[in-house]
Amino acid sequence: MFASCADPKALDGLAWMLCYLSSGKHLLFYGSFLVVIALMLVVAPVALAFGFGGALAARSHIAPLRWFGKGYTSMVRGIPDIIFFLFVPVAMDQGLEYIRHKILCPDWTAPIRQGNDFLVCPAAKLPLNSAPQIYHEVYGFLLAVVAFAIVFGAFASNVIYGAMRAVPHAQLETAEAYGMTPAQVRRRILIPQMWTYALPGLSNLWMILIKATPLLFLLGVEDIVYWARELGATKSQIYDFPHPDWRLWYFLLLLAFYLGMTRVSEIVLGRLATRLARGQATMAGEAMRKAGA
Repeated sequence: MFASCADPKALDGLAWMLCYLSSGKHLLFYGSFLVVIALMLVVAPVALAFGFGGALAARSHIAPLRWFGKGYTSMVRGIPDIIFFLFVPVAMDQGLEYIRHKILCPDWTAPIRQGNDFLVCPAAKLPLNSAPQIYHEVYGFLLAVVAFAIVFGAFASNVIYGAMRAVPHAQLETAEAYGMTPAQVRRRILIPQMWTYALPGLSNLWMILIKATPLLFLLGVEDIVYWARELGATKSQIYDFPHPDWRLWYFLLLLAFYLGMTRVSEIVLGRLATRLARGQATMAGEAMRKAGA
C-alpha cells in the first residue's frame, strides 16, 4: 500500500479507489489468478501421465495390470468428482501423518482416532504447526493437484485408450511384419499416431479442467473465488475501506477471466490440431493434403 493510503478515511474519489485496489488483500487476490493458472499447468501434464499409464495398463497382456487400468478408469468415472476432490486430500493428509506418527512417535499411547478427531503427535503434523504459512499453502496446493490429477487422469485414460484403438490395425501389423518388437511398435507407430485421435477428447478435458478450478475453494485453497467473495462482500465502517455489496463486479471479473482462458485455449488447441493432422490418414489430414495439392 502506498504511503498516501495510510488513512483511507481521508480519501475520496479516484484516490480512494486506487488505494482500495492496491490494498494487501487485493494483492493476494491478484496473486490467486496465478495460483489458478499454476494449478492448470501442473495438473495437465500430471493427469496426462496418469491417463497414459492407465491406458497402457488397460491394454496390457498382464491380467492384473489390465484389471488395474480398467478399474481405475471405471471407478473414478463412476463416482462424482466432488467426492474425490474432498476425499483424496483428506485421505492423503491423514495417511501421511499416520505414517509419520508411527515413525516419529513410537511411544505414543493415546488412540489416534478419538471420536470424530484424528489426533497425531505434534511432530507428525504436515506441515508442522511452527512452519511458515507458505508451507501450509504449498502443501494444500499439492494435495489439490493430486486430487485433480487422479480425477482428470481417469478421463484422460479413457480418451487415450480409445485413441489407441482408433489407430488402423493394419499399420501395427505392417510394423510387426518388418520385424519391430511390440515395444517398438508401441513407441514408433501407435503412440505417435494416436495423438491426432486423442486431441479432441483431451481438448474437452482441458476445458473442463478450466471450469473445475473454482473447486479449489472447497479444498481450502485461497483461490480467486475465495477472494472475490471475501472482497466483494459488504464491508461496514469497522473496515478500512467500507463499501456495499460488490460481489457482482468481482464475479463479472472472474467471468471475463474464464472466458479469456477458454478463448486462448481454443486458439492454441486449434493450431495444435492442425499440426497433428498434417500427413495423417484422417479427414483433416486428407483435406490438408488436397489443399496442398
